[in-house]
Amino acid sequence: MTQVYACVPVKAFTGAKQRLSVFLTPAQREVLAATMLEDVLAALAGATRLAGILVNTVDSRAAALAVRYGARVVTEGALDGHTGAVMGMARVLAAEGAGALLTMPGDIPRVTSAEVDAVVSSCLDAPSFTIVPAHDELGSNAVLCNPAFAVPLRFGDDSYFPHLAAARRSGIEPTVVRLPGIGLDIDHPVDLRAFLRAPRKPTRTLALLDAFGL
Repeated sequence: MTQVYACVPVKAFTGAKQRLSVFLTPAQREVLAATMLEDVLAALAGATRLAGILVNTVDSRAAALAVRYGARVVTEGALDGHTGAVMGMARVLAAEGAGALLTMPGDIPRVTSAEVDAVVSSCLDAPSFTIVPAHDELGSNAVLCNPAFAVPLRFGDDSYFPHLAAARRSGIEPTVVRLPGIGLDIDHPVDLRAFLRAPRKPTRTLALLDAFGL
């Protein structure tokens, strides 16, 4: 069975989530970013089908959270944006002869361990590619590449359909898995409203937003 490693790129918390500035102060956004990451790390740590967890960051608070949840902290490509950080982790895995890369962001606080295991279970023999789209079918909220460089990746606000096309250009028919927790990232005001309207699920992030009075 292919070993799958979760890989989470994390930007510095300072200045995080600027698109939410209509709702939250800079200090609140920093706390929100850290809290969402903790929800994600807790889900990954509780998954049963992962071989390990990598967090790519130069933020000391994010690194401390990662260590608390048993993740390995790496820094290769950490300052090169989301795509560069993911590629840095892919290089680390490839250099060590590790298996598949499962990358997801640190801002999907409704993710569950069961959803993580569901994505891992979808992994086919190499070469293969699984993707979980964002709720708006614009972003790529989880991507599983077997092996790590099976498909060229480029993340951004509109990466889902380009990733499907990239997989097919690589000769791989992508596996699409739709999961509500992974699908709901919090980046734009519309995402925050969707999170607050969703059926209430106890998360650190929801408790924090309640404390903020949202």
